[in-house]
Amino acid sequence: MKNLFEFIKEAEEKKTAIGHFNVSDIVGLRAVFEAARELNVPVIIGVSEGERGFIGVKQISALVKSFQEEYDYPIFLNADHTHSLDKLKEVVEAGFDSAVFDGSKLSIEENIKITKDAVELAKSISVSRRTNFIIEGEIGYIGSGSIILKEIPEDAAINPEDFTKLENATKFVKETGVNLFAPAVGNIHGIITNGNPKLDIERIKEIRKSAGVPLVLHGGSGIKDEDFLAAIDAGISVIHINTELRIAWRKGMEAALSQNPEEIVPYKILPKAVEEIKAIVIQRLKLFNKLI
Repeated sequence: MKNLFEFIKEAEEKKTAIGHFNVSDIVGLRAVFEAARELNVPVIIGVSEGERGFIGVKQISALVKSFQEEYDYPIFLNADHTHSLDKLKEVVEAGFDSAVFDGSKLSIEENIKITKDAVELAKSISVSRRTNFIIEGEIGYIGSGSIILKEIPEDAAINPEDFTKLENATKFVKETGVNLFAPAVGNIHGIITNGNPKLDIERIKEIRKSAGVPLVLHGGSGIKDEDFLAAIDAGISVIHINTELRIAWRKGMEAALSQNPEEIVPYKILPKAVEEIKAIVIQRLKLFNKLI
């Protein structure tokens, strides 16, 4: 089977994007896998430091590998928003496929320095293990919570003058050696109640051309379909979704408990959450892979 980077390059050539979906439990993992397998498209499971702290680093790695091996399926595991070299070392050694090394709140020079160290650390471990570990870097703070927001987070790069600058993106990729790059182009973590901002499609196009590596769009929840499609055509090859799945998880749980208020058996309650999450994932995967 092709490795993750080969699938990303293939998506870029086809002008499609691989869906990256964060999970916090087996319910989310099962829903994402079932949706991807139903559509026969590759998929990335994301776990932030908080999410993998709850599930367990080695445990989520083993679960994803079990799907890969039993079904011979292109499902990959990403350590989302990793903030330290120690946390990075942990996921590389646990068998993850990739990591987002997040220095977005640092100055550009500090971000370059620590991300370069992250690339070198991951490479040294993956070479010894004969794996193809991918490091993604990012510039531009876009908030940190995959939640419903009444207003845009303070300090988030939401104004055009605060978006990732072309020259910084080019310098960052060249000096760090990252495989993937995530810019701030109007995207925000979380769903804004009065509507998420529009993406700067032209800036995406310019950054992809200048930076020379595939681009990743974080904060996908709440973005309009037409913006997704335009962003993919402009150079986005991976799209992160989290908040929408958390909303679906809660909706499914509340529905199951409301319909069966006396039920206490988890495996009779949880399928409704799987169903709600799976519906969102199918919708997003169809859009990202241009199947609709």
